[in-house]
Amino acid sequence: MSEATARPEGCALVTGSSRGIGAATALALAGDGWHVRVNYRSDRAGAEEVVAKIADAGGTATLWQGDVAAAGDIERLVEPGDDGPVLVLVNNAGVRMDGLSPQLDDEQWQTVIDTNLTATFRATRAALPKMMRARFGRVINLASVAGIRANPGQANYSASKAGVIGFTKTVAAEVARRGVTVNAVAPGLIETAFTEDVLEGDMAKAIPARRVGTPEEVAACIRFLASPEASYVTGTTLTVDGGLSA
Repeated sequence: MSEATARPEGCALVTGSSRGIGAATALALAGDGWHVRVNYRSDRAGAEEVVAKIADAGGTATLWQGDVAAAGDIERLVEPGDDGPVLVLVNNAGVRMDGLSPQLDDEQWQTVIDTNLTATFRATRAALPKMMRARFGRVINLASVAGIRANPGQANYSASKAGVIGFTKTVAAEVARRGVTVNAVAPGLIETAFTEDVLEGDMAKAIPARRVGTPEEVAACIRFLASPEASYVTGTTLTVDGGLSA
């Protein structure tokens, strides 16, 4: 088996995978034969539904409760178990606390940074040693077009996602020689519960594709980046935004 197609035994962890992009990603990775750790913070029912869908499709998955903003939870989520080490890590969990910069308080700033950026760092730091030992690893970080272009009212969110992009590039360069790739996916306006409060009105008219995206379209890109065939793709940010950032 060639370097581009070889894959050691291990599992995939998708943080925040009880709904939306995370749920679609968990289903996609399970379809590629990965045992998936379906992580949730509070939506156990949603996570159980994802696990059931994976089982119905012939895949395997387990429930993993944990808050990615808590350092102890991150360590537990990434710790090797009966399903092996985490060889695919999708840092998907995120929060928004929007407001114009003069109106943001310290808690709104810190909560978004801790959940979107610091958790990505901690999970990646915990997973990398096992990946490097296996000479195979895939880290896919969820960024956003808000980390690439201005989006008034989201200074905290934009800063966290721009940080994710910078972090992705640097770590990719650090571990590339060990068979580990680190990439980011930057969705635009995607139809999920996370964005339902901003989908009203004529926002789609600002998108060259003239429509919002689906979680499955984002998951398809993550699925590719997690595959052995993507072994020469690292340090990049793939925008999935219908041309919004073009």
